[in-house]
Amino acid sequence: MDLLTHYILPFVVVLTILVFVHELGHYLVARWNGVKVDVFSIGFGPELFGWTDKAQTRWKVSLLPLGGYVKMSGDANAASTPDQEQLHKMSDHDRSLTLHGKTVWQRIAVSAAGPLSNYLFAFLVFSFLFATVGERYTPAEIGFIQEGSAAQKAGLLVGDRVVSIEELPIQRFEDMQLIISENPATPLIMTVMRGEDEFSLNVTPDIKEVKGVFGKKRELGILGIGRQGVEYIQRGPVEAVFYAAKECYTLTAQTLKSVGQMIMGTRSAEELGGPLRIAQLAGEVAQAGLPTFLWFIGVLSVSLGFINLLPIPLLDGGHLLFYGIEVVRGGKPLSEKAQEKGFYVGFLIVGSLMIFSFWNDLVHLKVVEKIINLF
Repeated sequence: MDLLTHYILPFVVVLTILVFVHELGHYLVARWNGVKVDVFSIGFGPELFGWTDKAQTRWKVSLLPLGGYVKMSGDANAASTPDQEQLHKMSDHDRSLTLHGKTVWQRIAVSAAGPLSNYLFAFLVFSFLFATVGERYTPAEIGFIQEGSAAQKAGLLVGDRVVSIEELPIQRFEDMQLIISENPATPLIMTVMRGEDEFSLNVTPDIKEVKGVFGKKRELGILGIGRQGVEYIQRGPVEAVFYAAKECYTLTAQTLKSVGQMIMGTRSAEELGGPLRIAQLAGEVAQAGLPTFLWFIGVLSVSLGFINLLPIPLLDGGHLLFYGIEVVRGGKPLSEKAQEKGFYVGFLIVGSLMIFSFWNDLVHLKVVEKIINLF
């Protein structure tokens, strides 16, 4: 029962909200452009319950709550791959109701609507939170020091607040992490506030070796410290809107940078999490209260929007890539064979990432270790 209420239920709630927002974006813009939508599904697999509206769209909730899809007329599957055989048999009128019978700019609008809906939703969530509860803020205050770490050797204590490193001002704990990680085994001058006293000391980050997605090894700096906690900064209504937009931009930039670092090997690919890790985090933040839970949903909404904009066939970004090529070629789309190969490559990429992230989840949650210990 604890597993159901603490982890599974929050995970299903989070995923359902994010998937609904994403697919609703596709649905609304598709209908606005005169596209007939056959299915709007939350989840995959067998249908649990649903209904059919006046426009002949089947709205349903399916068994596996690990995503969702909007299937439009003329689509071969949930990934909006065109059903060429069906499209060739359609009358001109029926084809005009399909996504593939619309102009390239209409198709671009429909494909972009899902990810952009996730960004808009996150922006609204952050605006509401910042104006009511306040903006989450992680002060550069040390809450934990590992035994024998570089921080302990340098004389840092729990409760110290880092003011600057090498005269670079430190506002948040993440600012400090970034500088430390980029300077392994490099002596650094750190200015610290301890109570009312401000002083400087020398720290030399330890070396941590990480492996990128393609196996390339890289050295990172590490102090062996943890943050103190989370604080909140109250924002006015106008300020809240500005900082909500800034939060969406910052999260996107950080995600893009993290992906790049994993590929280059400057960040461990072990940090790439899947559904089990999300379920664990959803359960933990749900116990922390509604504001933290809403903030977590906003962060995941930005991540979902960003991931779907990646130019990988099978994702919305892949469709946008094909449509962009069509625009550059003066309205001439890629051949059916080229698109089929693209979707096949996209399937391999997405499938590989899903397996890799799921494996990371099993290792992170020590499931693999427990299985090995059984034997």
